[in-house]
Amino acid sequence: MSRAGRGGSGSKVVRANDPCWCGSGRKFKRCHRISADRVAPGALSPQRTVPEDIERPDYALDRNGRPKDLDDDLVRPPEVIEAMRRVGRLAAEVLAEAAASVAPGVSTDEIDRVTHEACISRGAYPSPLGYHGYPKSVCTSVNEVICHGIPDSRLLADGDIVNLDVTLFKEGVHADTNATFFVGEVDEASRRLVEVTRRCLELGIEAVKPGHPISDIGRAIQSHAESHGYGVVRSFVGHGVARSFHSAPSVPHYYDPRARTIIQPGMTFTIEPMITMGDYRHIMWDDGWTAVTADYRRTAQFEHTLVVTDDGAEILTTLD
Repeated sequence: MSRAGRGGSGSKVVRANDPCWCGSGRKFKRCHRISADRVAPGALSPQRTVPEDIERPDYALDRNGRPKDLDDDLVRPPEVIEAMRRVGRLAAEVLAEAAASVAPGVSTDEIDRVTHEACISRGAYPSPLGYHGYPKSVCTSVNEVICHGIPDSRLLADGDIVNLDVTLFKEGVHADTNATFFVGEVDEASRRLVEVTRRCLELGIEAVKPGHPISDIGRAIQSHAESHGYGVVRSFVGHGVARSFHSAPSVPHYYDPRARTIIQPGMTFTIEPMITMGDYRHIMWDDGWTAVTADYRRTAQFEHTLVVTDDGAEILTTLD
């Protein structure tokens, strides 16, 4: 992707060491330069192919990528959970392999190639590919992109942050995970955002308790994020996952008293908080997928797939 710059409220060009136009008293490079260096779409490479002998999810066989809802019961049978443990570890391996390719000068399309080949080498289908027509095998969300960024020709730049969202399908189930990574030398404000977001995920997982409402998860996340002055994205939430890529229950990352689903052992779902430096609202690109913060300030995200146990939650998408 290329970037489209913005120089402030007038025609004057604001340079890196000038006082920021917002009146904060900080240098522009330490304040609103992040929002000025916007991410913009690049060129897409041809869609990658999957060997015929690899099992496909139902939507990969539909011309429009429309999935069926295959998860009728919120509590998964033991054999599904066991399959998700195996596939979850593979997803964690693929995310680690994709993350190893993150560096200044590497295109997000190259990260897609690495992710695609890592899935195929494990006999797994990259779940995003073809889902409702999504054209790539991973989501790469850079800087102000909240989620669902499409890999393209844009080169990662020193100082960027990038979220890699990996989902695998194998043995009839999906496992979904993501994390945000630093590209080269990253400013302290972005480091702080990423670390707080990571902690939000940890606190959300700690809030998973059988017999409690699912709203407890969002309460824990929102409390921590807002105590640090950050926003919590409302429009994109965690979700059930097993035989279907996305299913019930919805898992808000903010406190929503309407989220009354009672957590039960055997449920499998994702927690994936999206935390923003500023406005939690979003705007969509014309591609219909890429969501960016309304004020173009940075955002971070972390995600795991979980199974609810008798006394908490087990992380399925981990190498431990």
